[in-house]
Amino acid sequence: MKNVLSIQSHVVYGYAGNKAAVLPMQLLGVDAWALNTVQFSNHTQYQRWKGMVIPKEQIAEITQGIADIGALSECDAVLSGYIGAAEQGQEILNTVNAVKKANPNAIYFCDPVMGHPDKGCVVAPGVAEFLVSDAMSQADIIAPNLVELRELSGLTVENFSQALAAIEAILAKGPKTVLVKHLSKVGQDPNKFEMVLATQQGMWHISRPLHEFVGRDPVGVGDMTSAIFLANLLNGKSEIEAFEHTANAVNDVMTVTKESQKYELQIIPARNYIVNPISQYKAVKIA
Repeated sequence: MKNVLSIQSHVVYGYAGNKAAVLPMQLLGVDAWALNTVQFSNHTQYQRWKGMVIPKEQIAEITQGIADIGALSECDAVLSGYIGAAEQGQEILNTVNAVKKANPNAIYFCDPVMGHPDKGCVVAPGVAEFLVSDAMSQADIIAPNLVELRELSGLTVENFSQALAAIEAILAKGPKTVLVKHLSKVGQDPNKFEMVLATQQGMWHISRPLHEFVGRDPVGVGDMTSAIFLANLLNGKSEIEAFEHTANAVNDVMTVTKESQKYELQIIPARNYIVNPISQYKAVKIA
């Protein structure tokens, strides 16, 4: 069994961060060790929440505790997501280095959550800058959305061609793999939900239905996407196989969520689809 140290947010109510990532990985047979950067009552897009940012020292202490019992070498990947404070960033990279020292085959998957003020997603000052200046170059895999693609690349992205150029720019900065989780309105078809996978071997594009929700879209979709993709890789799937499985599993979860007329992701009711999606969308090589 493979193991992932998942360093991101925790919400008591609903699904975001580790709440959206841990169960999907476990359903796919990967053990997820949740290390929380914050503990909030709910995700920030409710525009009100209670809770606290975990002190940065806790990241180092928890990592050391795992090392002290000789288990750090069992960690196959570090997945980082929502960072509660900029000063947590270096502690996360220290943990990545400690894991890779204990297990040279371990990988670092960075989900560069930068916030989206228009949607009410709030991140602390300095987090975006840390992700651009420090985390990106250390990541083996990085998974931006459109907002994060622009920030990481430093380029204008207003159409599909510009998006591909931005992805190439990120590949040149260190990551071996770029998974663009959502191209939003700069994809080939504004009526589809589009993703791009890029490696040193080329680029692949996949589109699935764009589910329209009344009022507001569910949160945590990107966290779930990163977790499923990483778990698939650790289970031995090729990057293309992992890409397709992820897109199809997430699509099925979104279908169940929409049918339920709930705001929060319906991960538990859709759990069987995470393992065995019924959707069968295929990736197309574009470069």
